[in-house]
Amino acid sequence: MKIMYMEWPSYGREDVKQAFRQEGHCVVEFRFPIDTKFDVGVAELEGDFASALGREAPDMVFSVNYFPVISELCSRHGIRYISWIYDGPYRWLFHRSAYNSCNKIYVFDTQLYLECRRMGMSTVHYLPLAADTWRLDQTIGDPAEISYEYDVSFVGSLYLEKCRRFMEMEEALPDYARGYLEGLVASQMKIEGYNFIQELLGPVIGDLCKAYPVYYEPGGIESREYVYAQYIINEWVTAMERVDLLETIARDHKVDIFTKYLDISVEGVRLHGPVDYTRQMPLVFRQSRINLNFTRRGIHSGIPLRAMDILGSGGFLLSNFQADFLEHFVPGEDFVFYESKEDLVQKVDYYLDHEAERQAIARSGHDKVAAAHTYRHRVREMLDAL
Repeated sequence: MKIMYMEWPSYGREDVKQAFRQEGHCVVEFRFPIDTKFDVGVAELEGDFASALGREAPDMVFSVNYFPVISELCSRHGIRYISWIYDGPYRWLFHRSAYNSCNKIYVFDTQLYLECRRMGMSTVHYLPLAADTWRLDQTIGDPAEISYEYDVSFVGSLYLEKCRRFMEMEEALPDYARGYLEGLVASQMKIEGYNFIQELLGPVIGDLCKAYPVYYEPGGIESREYVYAQYIINEWVTAMERVDLLETIARDHKVDIFTKYLDISVEGVRLHGPVDYTRQMPLVFRQSRINLNFTRRGIHSGIPLRAMDILGSGGFLLSNFQADFLEHFVPGEDFVFYESKEDLVQKVDYYLDHEAERQAIARSGHDKVAAAHTYRHRVREMLDAL
């Protein structure tokens, strides 16, 4: 099969392309400008797209993440479009183009998949994310030669750089709406495993829209509540939660954070800049006794890419609870999850003191990914379903 791969700077793009090739398929690349809007640059893109289709004659078009523009172009030209979303939440999924019959859209969150099906999106399917254990093993090298450099590590965004939107919106709200929002956020911070922000915004959504207007893509079918909950309020909740949990752990243990945002000082925390996804990040995961995963608020049940990368790198994963873990991995055998701040602290203490048990769990998680959750497994699943 010949696949036209829409190339943009996504995580794991080389792993996906390599998996297609390893499964015996031909991959041709098409440079896709992801900032293309329906009202800007589409005509030029369509001309290049049509030329590429005529020149390459692919059997299908593939992209990491779903893009309405690509779907519309594929629909016009009568070619199958497969996309695999790794970001969450993902606003462009809620677009009228998602109903196009040319689509086969994969999401990594079971609850999101069910929500889309309730909306009549028969084009949406569930597919968990993956890790290329072979590449990761080659990058890390001989495990016997790897020494621990970090006790507790977190790799990822703190979302503090995105909090400006929430603060600007909150400042512009009338008193009642501001108090309502503050109470909602405080309540959500105490609840693990269920995010209720979106469903409770109704009484103040009009005030939010006036205080902080946002852009809507032409053809978008997302609700106003979805946009404000997932892209402004939940970013704030995620930031406050991550900082609070990291500060709490740092009272008793050394914590290393690898992130873009460095304008923060926390006692006991060593701040590092961001690490290269392909070469440096796997080493951090393997060189850390404990790797933390704090799933972004708004991802309902899915296993985020960070967690798959930790497991695939042979790192020990300590994560918040996500229901989809239970479909693919065994708690206490492949990974460990915490249920509260107090539980998180207790499990950090315990697993730092029980090295053999911790290493056995890390090995089991790695081996389970290698056996059933590589990119080759996922590519096979996607193409076998055509």
